[in-house]
This record gives sequence, C-alpha cells and structure tokens, in this order.
Amino acid sequence: MGVAETQSKNPLSQLGLFLSRRGRPSWNLTVGSKQQVTPRVMRVVFGLESHETFAWKQGQDLVLELPQPDGSIARRHYTIRAGEPKEGALAIDFVLHGDSPAGRWLAQAKRGDRIVGVGPRGHTYLREADWHLFVGDETGIPGIAAMIEGLPRGAKAFAFLEIADDAECQQIGGEASVSWLARNGAAPGPSRILYDAVESFSLPAGTGQAYVIGETSNIRAIRQRLIARGLGKDRICAEGYWRPGRVGGHDHV
Repeated sequence: MGVAETQSKNPLSQLGLFLSRRGRPSWNLTVGSKQQVTPRVMRVVFGLESHETFAWKQGQDLVLELPQPDGSIARRHYTIRAGEPKEGALAIDFVLHGDSPAGRWLAQAKRGDRIVGVGPRGHTYLREADWHLFVGDETGIPGIAAMIEGLPRGAKAFAFLEIADDAECQQIGGEASVSWLARNGAAPGPSRILYDAVESFSLPAGTGQAYVIGETSNIRAIRQRLIARGLGKDRICAEGYWRPGRVGGHDHV
C-alpha cells in the first residue's frame, strides 16, 4: 500500500526525525526476503531491530524511507501486512505499478539492505463489533488482509476486494467471506465496481463496523451510501489512499 510520497536529498532523513519527535518512533529494517505473491504484488519480509518495544495494530502502516538511484529518499506509507514483533520480523506488500519510487527500490533491494521505517501510525484498525465489512482495491488489500487475520475466531466478517484480474487473488487467513471483484482490463480508478457490490450486500443485524480503503472518490461514495443506509459515521473507517493524477498524499474521508 503506497499512499504518500515525499522526496529529499537530505541523507539525515529529516522527515523521520520530525515524526520521531512527534512521538512516532523510527525503526531500522533489514531486508530478509522477497516473495512474488501475485503478478502485481511483491512481499518483503524485514528483520526488525529493537522489536521488544514495537507496538502494532492490524491495519496500521509505517512511513518507509526508500533510497533512490539518484541518492534521494522517497517516503511512502505502507501498511504492515503481517508482523511477528516478538520474533523481530514484519512483512510489507508492495503493489507493482510501473516506474515508481517503490518499484525502483524493489528492483535493487537485496538481502541485508537496510531502510528506516517510522510509526506505526493510522486510525484504520480493528474495532469491536458484531460484524465487520471490509471494502478496498489493491492499495487496501494488505491492511484489510491483516485485519481479517486479526479477527477473533468465529467473528462475522465480509470483504469485497477489487483487483486487476483473477491472477491477483491471494490467500487470506481467517474466516471472512471474501469476494474478489476483477476489473478484467478496465483501468483502476473511479468506478462502480465496489459501490455496486456493497449496495447489493444486506447489512446484518447488530452493531457493525466498516473499513473502506482505496481510491478516494470510490471510498467517499461508499461511505456516504453506508451512512444513508443507517451505519453510523463512527462505525466507518474510511481512507482514500490515492487519486488519479496525484503523486503521494492520502485523504481521510
């Protein structure tokens, strides 16, 4: 999940220092392995120094400081896909989408390389509820998968996940009912794919919690519709991770 990017020529990593001063610690991460999860998703497992104090909630992210070939540093938010802090390891999934700072770093990254991560951060994480609804495109799948796998046994959960094509389906643990919605050649971006899927979903009885992540206009429309259908604003975590034509940044919808 890449939702924000800044670049700097400063090797002292000023953003990392700034975030640390705001109470977000920085961590030294060491590349352990790379795994091709799907044709468009690469998973990197990092070793985590000082892991004894690492506190993480499923759905949160780290700001990764990715060295670039020209010597600059690209900073992006990436959701933690899985973590075993007590064992000093965590995994992050990267969506591959052409020439990008993450793609350039991944092409050269090898076992033993080190980068800095700042956080964890973010307000999209599991809440207590009678049932859970997860909605997102490729950028939201790592966080959604982490949250699904963090649910207690027997939890009632449903997920609608937009992907490029069927080859992008991947294994997600847990007991959620997962629907994969393939674009099949259509470009990612504003569409009704997720909206229509959620519209046809009957909201269960009891207190629900929705987690809606992806392209901003899609997320905003789904959030507004869920509110109109009776789900309280405080029962929806909604974040726009990207918008067409914008480089970096994200929207708290």
